[in-house]
Amino acid sequence: MTKEVKNPADFIEPLYINGLNGRMLTAPATKKYKREILLVYGHHALLERWWGLVENLQDFGTVTMPDLPGLGGMDSFYKIGQAPTIDNYADYMAAFIKMRYRNRRVTLVGISFGFVILTRMLQRYPELSKKVDLVVSIVGFMHRDDFLFPPRTRKIYSRVTRMFSIPPIPFLIRYCALNRYVIKNLYVRMPAGRRRFLEMIATDFDEMMDFEVQLWQRNDVRTHWRTTSEFLDIDNCKQPIDLPVWHIVSKSDHYFDNYMVEQHMQVVYSSYHKSVMNSHAHTPSVLGTKEELAIMVPPALRRVLRKR
Repeated sequence: MTKEVKNPADFIEPLYINGLNGRMLTAPATKKYKREILLVYGHHALLERWWGLVENLQDFGTVTMPDLPGLGGMDSFYKIGQAPTIDNYADYMAAFIKMRYRNRRVTLVGISFGFVILTRMLQRYPELSKKVDLVVSIVGFMHRDDFLFPPRTRKIYSRVTRMFSIPPIPFLIRYCALNRYVIKNLYVRMPAGRRRFLEMIATDFDEMMDFEVQLWQRNDVRTHWRTTSEFLDIDNCKQPIDLPVWHIVSKSDHYFDNYMVEQHMQVVYSSYHKSVMNSHAHTPSVLGTKEELAIMVPPALRRVLRKR
């Protein structure tokens, strides 16, 4: 008997919230466990990118993953006269949780920048902690000192990326530097591009390249650079959160100092637990299957998610 292959498109529906149009993926639990899991993706994202991770989390409950403004093809904050600051993303996620879950408890899972947003949300809306049973960080971070870049280099990156978010520069970047030809022929040869293809596994190269083009072109360029500048100067260590955090680190993370991240999480969260995933980059393949992305939900975390 052949195994049924699920299509993520079957689980995606329109999302309209706070004057913004986007999409939302809702995948029901596949087993007896009935957690409500809110998955928040990171930078450079599409809902379809994390389908393999969603399939792993489905084993423990219903998984909901909403678009973020300006990312994944959703309208940007600029459409409603706001900037894509981390505070505004935190307010957006708080509004989504209040709308979606009401009297239900929820497990929060944030990937990289998504974890930054969830942490800031819990700091700005401490009353929401009563609705949350567990916070999971998948290669998340807390503070500007978590980056592996030297401080001077990080400051330069922050200023340059902020400049890239000022019109008309984003328009020029989108149509001169992020067209299909440039991405397929030049980007893949740059350090950032090469890292994305470290874990191709069995995935077809052309298929991955086509998806990489989608990732760059479906995300709002102005939002991309403004949020990059924001998180390069992040400090989420100013207010404690009375919740446990389970942190999944990449053994070969090329962005973050895992020791520094751990120290900062322990300052903020009431208890800290860690698992290491065997990834050769910050995150695994952009088109990983359920089996390939199982490393993002290590055995120790699986045991926790089975509990209620």
